[in-house]
Amino acid sequence: MEIRVLGGLSVQLPSRTLQLGTPKQQAIFAMLAVHPGQLVTVEDLIDELWPDRPPRSAVANVRTYAANLRRGFEALQPGQGVVARQRNGYRLDLRPDLIDICLFEMEHRAGRDALSAGDLDQARHLLGQAVARWQGRMLAGIPLGPVLAARVVAAEEERLLTTELLADVQLRSGRDDLAIPLLREVVARHPLREPAYVLLMRALYERGDNAEALAAYEEIRTRLATELGVGPGGDTQELRRTIITATSRPMPARSVRSGPVTPGIDGSAPGGRINPVDHLPRAVTDFVGREDVLARLLVETRRVEERVPTVHLIDGMAGSGKTTLAVHLARQLSARYPDAKLFIDLCGHGEKTRVDPSSALVTLLRQLDVPADHVPVEFDARVELWRRELARRRSVVVLDNAASSSQILPLLPTEPTTVVLVTSRRRLSHPEVGPSQTLPVMTPEEGVDLLAFSVGRDRVDAEPQAAAEVVRRCGYLPLAIRLAGARLAHRRGWRLGQLAEQMAAGPPALRHLAGEESTVAGAFAASYEPLPAPIRRVFRLLSLYPGNRLSPPVVAALTGLPMEEAHAALDELVDRNLVEDIDSERYRLHDLVRQYSAELCSRIDPPADRRQALHQLFEVTLEAALMVAVSLEPSGIVSAQVTFAPSGRPELARALGERNVEWLEAERTDLVTMVVSARELGFHQHSWQLARALWRFCYIRGYFEDIILTHRQAMAAAEATGDADALAVINNYLASAYVRTGDNRKALHHLTRAVALSQNSRDRLSTARYRSNLGAVYWWSGKLTEAVAVGMESLRDYKGYGNVGVPLVLPNIGLALTALGRHDEALRLHRLHLAWARTNSEDFHILNALSHIGAVRVRMGHFPQAIRILTASLAMRDRTGHRYAEAEVRNDLGIAYRGLGRLVAAQQEHEAARRLAVGSGERHVEAAALNELGRTLRAQGRGGEAVEMHRAALRLATRIAHPHEQGRALAGLAEHFARVDPTEARRHWERALAIFQRMGVPERFEAERRLAELGETPVNAEA
Repeated sequence: MEIRVLGGLSVQLPSRTLQLGTPKQQAIFAMLAVHPGQLVTVEDLIDELWPDRPPRSAVANVRTYAANLRRGFEALQPGQGVVARQRNGYRLDLRPDLIDICLFEMEHRAGRDALSAGDLDQARHLLGQAVARWQGRMLAGIPLGPVLAARVVAAEEERLLTTELLADVQLRSGRDDLAIPLLREVVARHPLREPAYVLLMRALYERGDNAEALAAYEEIRTRLATELGVGPGGDTQELRRTIITATSRPMPARSVRSGPVTPGIDGSAPGGRINPVDHLPRAVTDFVGREDVLARLLVETRRVEERVPTVHLIDGMAGSGKTTLAVHLARQLSARYPDAKLFIDLCGHGEKTRVDPSSALVTLLRQLDVPADHVPVEFDARVELWRRELARRRSVVVLDNAASSSQILPLLPTEPTTVVLVTSRRRLSHPEVGPSQTLPVMTPEEGVDLLAFSVGRDRVDAEPQAAAEVVRRCGYLPLAIRLAGARLAHRRGWRLGQLAEQMAAGPPALRHLAGEESTVAGAFAASYEPLPAPIRRVFRLLSLYPGNRLSPPVVAALTGLPMEEAHAALDELVDRNLVEDIDSERYRLHDLVRQYSAELCSRIDPPADRRQALHQLFEVTLEAALMVAVSLEPSGIVSAQVTFAPSGRPELARALGERNVEWLEAERTDLVTMVVSARELGFHQHSWQLARALWRFCYIRGYFEDIILTHRQAMAAAEATGDADALAVINNYLASAYVRTGDNRKALHHLTRAVALSQNSRDRLSTARYRSNLGAVYWWSGKLTEAVAVGMESLRDYKGYGNVGVPLVLPNIGLALTALGRHDEALRLHRLHLAWARTNSEDFHILNALSHIGAVRVRMGHFPQAIRILTASLAMRDRTGHRYAEAEVRNDLGIAYRGLGRLVAAQQEHEAARRLAVGSGERHVEAAALNELGRTLRAQGRGGEAVEMHRAALRLATRIAHPHEQGRALAGLAEHFARVDPTEARRHWERALAIFQRMGVPERFEAERRLAELGETPVNAEA
C-alpha cells in the first residue's frame, strides 16, 4: 500500500486505487494521513471540516465518514485495522514510510545529514528523490481547513528549501548545468524568493554567464521594489558587486546560505527545521559612508566566524549612528545567517529603564518563538536555553544601547553560529569579547553626502559652502544631519544658506552635552520650532510617557486629544523626524529627542498640566488592563479587589486593550515601567491597581520577576495610601511569585501579613483565599501540621465567606493530610470537594478533586482504582482545556503503574510529568517527578540512572527549600548505597529520617527500619 498526498490524495494498492468517497470523507483521511500513528480527535476533525459553524450533526457525520473509511480498508485488507478507532478519535496505523510526504521529509533530513558529513553523492541522490516525489500541489482538490492548509503551506516551504538545497549540492559538485533548470523553475513559480535568485546568480556566474547573472539580479531587484517596496538583501548586492568587478575567484558557496554547524542552506540544524525570524528594525533608506568601518567588521567576521562566535562592540557618542550602522551590517550579514535576525534595546542610558540580562533573555527567547511557559524561571537555565537555541541556528543579534560588559556577557553565544553586534555610548572592553570599535563622527564628505540624500544633490551642489556649514553645525552627527535635512526638504524655497544661518543662531545645547554636541540641540530646534502650537504641545508631552513605545491611544490620553488628532500629530512629528515610526502602530522618541522634549516640557508646561496628562494616561491604561484582567479572571475577583471609576475615555481603553492578552504581551515592558513610574510620581492608587491587573497575565505566562518588581512597588504605593485591603491584596499576589520561584520563606512572610491585614476586612472571600494560600505554603515548606491547622480554622469559618469559599480550603487540607499519611481523612475532604464541584457544575474543581482522590488512592496502594480516577481527570483536562496540575497527575499515574509492575508506562508518565513541570516552572513538581523517575528506574535495574535522578531532585529540592522531596531524594540515594557502601547509606538514611521526623510523615517508619537493618536505630535524629 502507498498513500500519496503530494499532488492530490490517493491510496495505491498493488492492483487498484482505493476510492475514498466524498470530499469531506477525503478530508478526514487526509488529516489521518498527515498524522500517521497519531490520535486525531473527533473535535479536531470537526474543526477541520467546519471551522466556522459546525452543524448539530457534526459528531455523527464525522463518525459516519470514519466508519466508511474503516469499512473500505477492512474489505481490502481484512484484520489489518488501518483506520483504528481510539477513545475520542481515530488513528492511521501505517508505517510512515508508506506515505509520500513522510518519505519526502525523511529523505530531506537524510540528504541534509549527508551534506553535513561531506558526502555530496549521497546528498544529491537523497535530495533528488525527495524533490521527485512532488507530482503537483499537495492535497490538490481536497477541501482544506485550518490544519491541512497550514500543513500544505509548511510542506511547500520545505519543498522549496529542499530544491534550493539540491541546487546548492549540484553547484558544490560542479554541476551548474543541473542546478540552473531547478532554480529557473523555482523563481518562475515563486518570483519573490530571493534565496533562489541568489543561487541562480551564483550558478550563472560560476558557468561564466555574467550577463545572465546580472539580468537575474535586475529581475529580483525590480520585483522586490515593485511588489514589496524594498531592495535586495546584502548578500544579493554583494554577489552583484563580485560579478561586476569580475573577481579572480567565484564567491564561496557558504557565503550565500550555508554554515559550519547548519548543514543546509535553509538554516536547518540537527535538531530539526528552523522557522526564520526577523526582528530587526527597518533599515534607513539614506545610509551613506562608513565604508571603512563596515569593511573592517565584515573582514573580521569572516576571519573568525568558523572558529568562535563573532562579537563586535560598537561605541560612540550619542547620535553618531551606532544603531543605524549595526542594523545595516546585520542586514548585510542576514543571508549568511538566515535563521534569526534579533534586536533588543538594552536601554543602557538610564538607571531606571536599564534592561537587566534576565529580562533581556526573556525578550530574545520570545523573539526566537520560544513559548513563554517554556522560558525557565532561573537565570542560569535561561542563559543555557538561550545559548542552546542559538547553537541550533545561524543568527545575527543586535544588542543595542548596552550599559556595561556585565549587562551583555550573559547574552553572548558559545558556538560559532552567531554574530553579535553590541552598541553602547560607553567604550566597552572585556577579555571575552575583545576591544570595542569606536564609531567616529562622519567625515565632512560623508556628512554632505547624507545631507544631499535628504535635500537633493542639486541644492547641495548649488551651495557647497553652505552645505558644508550645515553639516559642521550638526557636529557631523548623522542624527542631527538627518533632522536638518528633513526640515529643508519640506521647504523647497529655502536655501541651504538660510538653514545654516538659523542653526548658527539656534537655542543652547542640551544640558548634559558639551562642546561640539551642542549642535544636536540646534538640529532639534530646527525641526521643533516651525511646528504649529498644538503639535508643539503634543511633542512636549510625549516626554512624560514612562515607557519606550508610544501609540496613538497613549498620545490621545496624554494630550486629551481625540484619537484622529493624536494620530495626525504623530504623523506630523514623524515627518519632521522628531518621532520614529516603528511599525505604523508604535512610535518612539530617540533618547536625545526625548531629553530635548523633556526640557521644553518642564520649562513651558505648568506642573498642573503635566500632572493632569499623567493622570489621564494612568487612568486609560489601568482601564484597558482591567478589561483584560477581568477576561482572565472571570470569577469577579478583580472587580472585588479593585474599585475603579471609568476614565471617561472608554474609546481609548478599548483601543489600547483590543488585542486582549496579546496586547499585554506586546506592551508588557512599558506596563511594568508604568507601575514603577506611577508610584514614583505619587499616583499610588494607579500603581498598585495596575500591578494587580497585570498579575494573572504575568503568572500564567511565567513572568515571575515582573510580578516581584511590580508588586514590591505596589506594596510601597498601597502603604502610602493607607489602604489595608489593598496592602493585603498585594502581599498575597507577591507571595504567589515567591512560591513559583521557590522562595517559600518570603512567600510565607507575605501571606502571613496578608492574613493579618485582612482580619477586619469585609471581603471575607479574599481573607479565605489568603488563609488557603498560607496553608499551601506551609505544606510546600514541610510544615504539615500548621497547614492542617490553618485549613481547619478556615473551614470552621466557611459561613463567613459563603459557599464559594469552600473549594479554596478543602483541597489544601486534604493534600497536607495525605502527606501526613492520614489517608481516610484526606479522602473524606476530597470527596466533599468533589460533591461541591458536581453540585455547582464546576469542571475545574471536578477534575482537581478527582486528581486529589486518585493521589490518595495511589498512596493507599489501590492502584487499579487510582489509575481509573486519574485517567478520568486527565480526560476532563483534554475536554475542558484546563491544564492545571497535569504534571502532578501524570506523576501519580506513574506511581500507580509502577505499583502494578508496568514499569515502561510508569517511566513514560514520570518523564511527561517532568517535562510539563519544567515548562510551567513548577519546580516542586519537577523535584517530585525526578524522585519518582529515580524509583522507577531502580525498579528496572538501572541503578546508575536512578542515582542521577535522585541527586538532581536533591539539588532542586534543596534550592527551593522543599523538605519532603529533599528527604525522599536522600532516601532514594540511601537505597542505592545500601548495596555498595553501608556507611554512606546510613548517613543518607539519618539525614532523611531527621527531615521525616520533623515533618511527621509516614516515611519516617521506613527510614527507622532501614537504619535498624544497618545496625543503628537513632532516636530524634538531627538534620
